[in-house]
Amino acid sequence: MKKSVYLFCSILLICGLSFQSSEAQQSFTVKANQLKAPISPTMWGVFFEDINMGADGGIYAELIKNRSFEFYKPLMGWAVEGKKSEGDILVLNRQGANTSNPRFLRVNVNEANNISIINEGFRGMGIKAGLRYDFSFMYRQAKPGVKLYLELLNEKNEVIGKGESIPSGSGSNWDKQSVSFNATATAQKAKFKIRFEGNGVVDLDMISLFPSDTWKGRPGGMRSDMVQLLADMKPGFIRFPGGCIVEGHDLATRYQWKKTIGPLENRELIVNRWNTEFAHRPTPDYYQTFGLGFFEYFQLADDIGAEPLPILNCGMACQFNTAELVPIDQLQPYVQDALDLIEFANGDVNSTWGRVRAEMGHPKPFNLKMLGVGNENWGPQYLERLKIFTKAIKDKYPNIKLVNSSGTDPDGDRFNLLNTELRKMNADIIDEHYYRKPEWFLQNVSRYDNYPRNGPKIFAGEYAAQSDKIVSVNNKNNLQTAISEAAFMTGLERNADVVIMASYAPLFAHVDAWQWTPDMIWVDNLQAYGTPNYFVQKLYSTNIGTHVVPLLNNNKTALIGDGGIFASSVVDKKTNELILKIVNTSDKEAESSFNVEGVNKLPSKANLTVLTSNNLGDVNSISKPSEVVPNETQIAIKGKTVKLKLAANSFSVLRVKML
Repeated sequence: MKKSVYLFCSILLICGLSFQSSEAQQSFTVKANQLKAPISPTMWGVFFEDINMGADGGIYAELIKNRSFEFYKPLMGWAVEGKKSEGDILVLNRQGANTSNPRFLRVNVNEANNISIINEGFRGMGIKAGLRYDFSFMYRQAKPGVKLYLELLNEKNEVIGKGESIPSGSGSNWDKQSVSFNATATAQKAKFKIRFEGNGVVDLDMISLFPSDTWKGRPGGMRSDMVQLLADMKPGFIRFPGGCIVEGHDLATRYQWKKTIGPLENRELIVNRWNTEFAHRPTPDYYQTFGLGFFEYFQLADDIGAEPLPILNCGMACQFNTAELVPIDQLQPYVQDALDLIEFANGDVNSTWGRVRAEMGHPKPFNLKMLGVGNENWGPQYLERLKIFTKAIKDKYPNIKLVNSSGTDPDGDRFNLLNTELRKMNADIIDEHYYRKPEWFLQNVSRYDNYPRNGPKIFAGEYAAQSDKIVSVNNKNNLQTAISEAAFMTGLERNADVVIMASYAPLFAHVDAWQWTPDMIWVDNLQAYGTPNYFVQKLYSTNIGTHVVPLLNNNKTALIGDGGIFASSVVDKKTNELILKIVNTSDKEAESSFNVEGVNKLPSKANLTVLTSNNLGDVNSISKPSEVVPNETQIAIKGKTVKLKLAANSFSVLRVKML
C-alpha cells in the first residue's frame, strides 16, 4: 500500500470517521426512564503524587527549603553571609540521640562576624503584600545573648517584611519560639534572611516560615488556592501518596506512613524518588519532609468530601529502578503496616493507632473504606505478595475493599498475566493505567463495553493523553488532549457497572520545578490554574448523576464516534435532571438533536456548558490562565427534543430538568 493511502486510512480510523459531512443534522435518542447502572459516588476523583514539587514547594505551604538541614548537602538552599571564622557555622549530627532529625545548625555569634543565613525557598518564595507570615524555629543556647533579625527580601534584595526574635532561657533542652510579621510588598521569588546580633552560641533546627492564608487558616497548613481547585471539583475520592514514590527507588526510600505522622520534628525526611529520575530535569533539591503526611492527607479528604484511598508499599521497590524485593519470610512488617493504617484511620480512641490519630486532633474516625496494595507493580512476585496482604487484611477487616495493580500498561504480557490472575483471585478492584496518544483514547472509548459485568470492578487509576509521547518534555495540556480524554470518559461513564473510579494523573506541577508532563494543575509561587484537562475532569465530577441511561444512535447502539461525536447520558435522581455529555472531535460544527423519551415533558430552557477554543493546540498558562475555559449559556427547548449546534473540537455538558 502506498504511504499516502495508508496515512489517509489511518486518519479516518483515528478520528472515528470524523470527516463525515456534518451538514445533515444527526438525530439521537435518550431513554431517560431506563435506569441502567448506578453510578458510584467515587466515580470521578483525584490522584495525588509528590512529583513536580507537588507537596514540598507546592501544596504544602512551607516556604523554607531544607528547614532541618537534613538534605544530602546539609546547607543546600542556605547561603551564609558575614565575616565568619572557622567554626562560626557548624552542622552537628546527633545520630542515635535523634534518628528522625539528627542534624542541627550551631551559630557562634559575636559583634565582629555579623553573620546572616539566607534561605532561597523553593525556586524563590511567593510573598503577598499585606499578608501575615508566621516564623518559628527550635533552639537551645548555653546562655542568653543572641538576637535574630528576620527579613523578607524581594528580587532586588529590598526588605519587604521584617520581625525580631530573642531566644529566651538556657540549658540543654530544645525550645520553640514564634513570631509573626506582615509583608509590605508582593514578590514572586523572594528569599528569607536571618541576621544574628549579640554574643553567644545558639543551636537552630526546624526553621519555618508559613503564610497565614493557608487552607482553613490552619497553622503550618496547605496552599489555599491549590486546595480550592480540588474542592471545586467535588471529587469522589483522593488517592495518595502516589504513585511511584510509594515504591521508592529502592526499599530504603519507599514511602513509610508511620514516619509521616506525629510532631513535625519527629518525621523522618527522605529524598524524593523523582530527585534525579530524569536526566532532562534533574532536581537534586527535591526531598520529602512529610509536613504533608498521612494525617494531613486524610484530613484533606475529609475537608473536600472525598473518600480517602491510601496506597501502601507491598514489599517491592520500583521495578523500573532497582526492583528490590523483601523476602517473603520478612514481609510481615509490611503487612502489619497495612493493618495498623486501617486502625489509625478507623480505630476508636482507645485503640493503639486510633489514639495516635486522636492525639493529632481528629478523635472521630476517618471512615476508610478502600486501600491499595502496591503501585503499578507486576509479575508473579507481586501476585505472591498480594495474596499474603489480601488474606491478612480480609481476615481482620473483611469490609475493606482492596485496589490491586494491573501493571504499567493497558495491554501486553504484564497486563494479561495480572488481569487473568486477579480475576481468579476475585479481586475487589483492578487498577488500570494508560498514558497514550489522543488517538488511543478515541479508539478505546468502547474498551469496557465487553468487560465481564460480574467480578472485579475497574479503577482507571492513572490516565492522561500525551500530545507528544510518554516522558516527553514537549507534552502539552492542550485542547486536543482534553477532548480526547472527555471522549474516553463517555465510555467509562457508560460502563459505570464495571468502572467505579477514575482519576487523571499527575495532579500538580510547578512551572519552575517539574519532572513530568502533562499535568492537570500548574502553579508558580503565587498562582495556580487549571488546564483544559482539569476542566474536563471538573465537568464530569460536578455533573456525576446517579444512574446511566441509554443514549443511542440511529442503529440503536451506543453513541461512539458517529460523525466524530461521542456521548453519554445519566440522570440525577436526587435533582430529577438529565445530564448529557457530548464530545465533538470533528473540526466542523455539528448539528445534532437528542430526542428524550420516558419523560412527561421538558422545560423550555436548559443549561449548556461548553469547553472549546479556536485551535486544538491552545493551552492555559500563568499569563493566560483562562485561554481555554468552559462557558455557560442557556438554550431553548421545544417539546421533548434538544437541538444543539456542537462547536468543532468541543466538550459540552447539558443539564435539563425532567418534568
